Amino acid sequence: MTDTGYPSERAGATPVPEVDTSTPSERRAASTSFGELFGQVTKDLSTLIRQEIDLAKAELKQSATRAGAGAGLLAAAGYSALMAVFFLSCALWWGLADLFGDIEGSIALAALIVAIIWGIIAGILYAIGRKRLKEVQGMPRTADTVKKIPDALKRNEENR
Repeated sequence: MTDTGYPSERAGATPVPEVDTSTPSERRAASTSFGELFGQVTKDLSTLIRQEIDLAKAELKQSATRAGAGAGLLAAAGYSALMAVFFLSCALWWGLADLFGDIEGSIALAALIVAIIWGIIAGILYAIGRKRLKEVQGMPRTADTVKKIPDALKRNEENR
């Protein structure tokens, strides 16, 4: 019989100790009770959820602050533009009435023309505004990280 080097084949040889091939996570899991592991998971999950809520609050606050400032400026600009448009419309109405001259109902006809022009402008602005509102995203980073929570709870290679 040839000597293969295995201790069982040699008389009086001392057995070779087994080599520990487990990962640090496996050794830690083997020496930790289920209650401790569950407590740690619960603590980690609680921390993760609190961090997600804090991120959502921060994003909402930042968005709300910017939106509030922008809305205030737009409101002021809108009022100023409304006054300018009102007086320009009155001038256009008067000018058209003078242009029509002696035609009966020239003032009413001029007012109708000005109203139709403003109706067309309102329709165009409505379509543009509606399209832009559909493009609002909200809280993209929070939504992205919240989607990752279920993956964090699944078993991964390190925890097997």
